[in-house]
Amino acid sequence: MTITRPATRTHPDGDQPKRFVFVLLNNFTLLCFSAALESLRIANRMAEKDLYSWRIIGEGGDVAYCSAGTGFKLDGDLDEIGRDDTIMICGGIDVQAATTKRLLGWLRREARKGPPVAGLCTAAYTLAKAGLLDGKRATIHWENQDSFTEEFPEVELTKSVFVVDEKRLTTAGGTSSIDLMLKLIADDNDEQLANAVADQLIYSSIRTDQDTQRLSVPTRIGVRHPKLSQVIQIMEQNIEEPISPSILAKDVGMSTRQLERLFRRYLNRSPKRYYMELRLQKARNLLMQTDMSVINVALACGFASPSHFSKCYRAHYDTTPYRERGTHAARLSI
Repeated sequence: MTITRPATRTHPDGDQPKRFVFVLLNNFTLLCFSAALESLRIANRMAEKDLYSWRIIGEGGDVAYCSAGTGFKLDGDLDEIGRDDTIMICGGIDVQAATTKRLLGWLRREARKGPPVAGLCTAAYTLAKAGLLDGKRATIHWENQDSFTEEFPEVELTKSVFVVDEKRLTTAGGTSSIDLMLKLIADDNDEQLANAVADQLIYSSIRTDQDTQRLSVPTRIGVRHPKLSQVIQIMEQNIEEPISPSILAKDVGMSTRQLERLFRRYLNRSPKRYYMELRLQKARNLLMQTDMSVINVALACGFASPSHFSKCYRAHYDTTPYRERGTHAARLSI
């Protein structure tokens, strides 16, 4: 598939369009990229002039493949950008492997010129790896939050849909690119144009940086019980140092037996079992997305010993942590 950049129409006042340089990483998420690009295209159409232009580049300058396997013809390699450009790094699956030394060197060099730099979807990892998010607020897709927090403690990670911290912009993935672009369009022009773009996209609920990316606990588990939701939220916030069911029950004003019945009734498992599944899910994310040792993964997920961790992991996932990591690495090398 080839993306053709439209011919630039000159502004009546002689100003040049504001240019966005999209950098497509290997296995980038198509939705994040296309949502951002379409927002710019529609803004031009609604304004009846080219407020924005774009260039699409990537390592090698030939073709970039999205996570769905479709190839996109690039406009060029990682070449020098203009001082007034905005860099948009588009990440996706296995962003760690896609964040190469050459890419990091290019990004650091271009960032020194002072342009705004955005990381869409998982590309906040790339920005953080380049040192561009040190001391900044940022966000990343919820599936990558655990590993990001472990690797980049100097970044203030949030669960927001998108974050703008001075000239560093990050999004959580999916349709959050639209929310970010609508904010930028409104800042550059006015709310009326941003709303017109949203209408064209049939995007009826515009989110701000105060909105969080994940569904609420009741929506996720399909159960609307305030005390159950409260307990699960406490569990999710205390993975490294698990809290006993008796203390959890006391915290929400019920007995341990009542808590057991509540979990059995609505989730068909004990609180202990549900808590264990949360911890193992985080462990799996860390194994797949970081270079942390298995023992450090175990400790980060509340397991006192690697042997106990391995036993629980095998019981749940039918494989050991070591084999899981090895299989994942083998798949990526194919």
